[in-house]
Amino acid sequence: MKFNFKNNIKILFFGAAIFVQFKCSSSNDTVDPGPVTPPVVITNDIDFWMTRGDQSVLLAKQGGILGFNNTVNTYANIEVDVAQKYQTIDGFGYTLTNGSVDVINQLNASKKAALLQELFGSGENSIGVSYLRISIGASDLSADTYTYNDLATGETDLNLTKFSLEKDKNLIALLKEVVAINPKIPILATPWSAPLWMKDKNSFIGGKLNTQYYDAYAKYFVKYIQQMKAEGITIDAVTPQNEPLHDGNEPSMYMSALEQTNFIKNNLGPAFKTANITTKIISYDHNCDKPEYPKAILADAAAFPFVDGSAFHLYAGDISALSDVYNAYPTKNIYFTEQWTSSTGEFGGDLKWHLKNVIVGSMRNYSKNALEWNLANNASFGPHTSAGCNSCKGALTITSNDTYQRNVAYYIIAHASKFVPAGSVRIGSNISGNLQNVAFLTPSGSKVLIVENDGSAAQTFNIKYNGKWAAVSLEGGAVGTFIWK
Repeated sequence: MKFNFKNNIKILFFGAAIFVQFKCSSSNDTVDPGPVTPPVVITNDIDFWMTRGDQSVLLAKQGGILGFNNTVNTYANIEVDVAQKYQTIDGFGYTLTNGSVDVINQLNASKKAALLQELFGSGENSIGVSYLRISIGASDLSADTYTYNDLATGETDLNLTKFSLEKDKNLIALLKEVVAINPKIPILATPWSAPLWMKDKNSFIGGKLNTQYYDAYAKYFVKYIQQMKAEGITIDAVTPQNEPLHDGNEPSMYMSALEQTNFIKNNLGPAFKTANITTKIISYDHNCDKPEYPKAILADAAAFPFVDGSAFHLYAGDISALSDVYNAYPTKNIYFTEQWTSSTGEFGGDLKWHLKNVIVGSMRNYSKNALEWNLANNASFGPHTSAGCNSCKGALTITSNDTYQRNVAYYIIAHASKFVPAGSVRIGSNISGNLQNVAFLTPSGSKVLIVENDGSAAQTFNIKYNGKWAAVSLEGGAVGTFIWK
């Protein structure tokens, strides 16, 4: 008997599934096909979002079908293991500097509202920024230097009767809009400098906190937290000093590990306890090259109970320092709180480096958050203080009252924040060659895998989960976020 298969194969598409049907016939006979075999079904199991280093694709959901199957191949595997659970994630985001507030407020009302929803909302067109850092007083990306207790030279105010948040009224107003969108967003606050009357030099640049004013400075933190709370802003955590070993910024203040230890155990911690403040105290907040700094604080038996954990930047050292501190003190938390992108940086290079280190690196080394530096600035990389950073590129550049540009830091954070909500847990995954990656289990039960191809060539690999494989491909220098149930 001779069968004619021509024009007798049908491929039917229904949504993300493919059904393949075969019909057999001969030229002169009717054939009983016997029992009908169910159609082969290939379903789309994985959503795939990608950004390319050449900017031809920017946080775009990819078409095609990615399905788990039992087909064995020779590609490298990234095996995701939900049984291996690590730290719970607090969120991903930026520092909302005073300069960021200034330029965002230049947008017209409708554009500003749309931008805030895009950043902090949970809708399809939002990136779900879920953590913010702010400065206590001015940072170097403020238009000018100030604290909440500025006095004439020679004056003191031990009871802080002249304390006022007035100079941050615009920041507070914008934070209220953010909190209205995401009421649970954690806010970390850190000072760049104490009021000058508390320092050993009458300058916003450098100097130390005089020991006789340690108690007054602890009260300054208490009053700040209480007054922010009265404004409807909950401060989840503070660090005693931004970059305590960098005293050349404007503003800045030097604080050694011993000084920070003494301030926490003798003043700040007890002041919080007396005032029934539950805001976390996070130590250090500086580079990965000095893990001995936070370890020295945690080694102090009196300081230890007051300290929630340690915070890091990566302008020096290696991201593995986070694990060094975690392994020494595994009951204390780890945070990654700042990394800048430069006005002279190249999109593709920054995308690779930051995904590898800030997102994948910090997460694989036990950080509960990952923050890029400045949320927004203008086309001249301002505002900033006279000696502040003049080349820090924001995640956004506000170009007019109704337009803004999304920069590389926007996509660095978005590849995590859009898909990994607060309360997610990091789970096991292996590094395979150039495929830098980290995996999460979300509160809704989704699995999320973020992969950065650190090589120059495209690579096909398997996502292996629960005994099955899905073959995917990622171009050199590209970032992919993969999501499945």
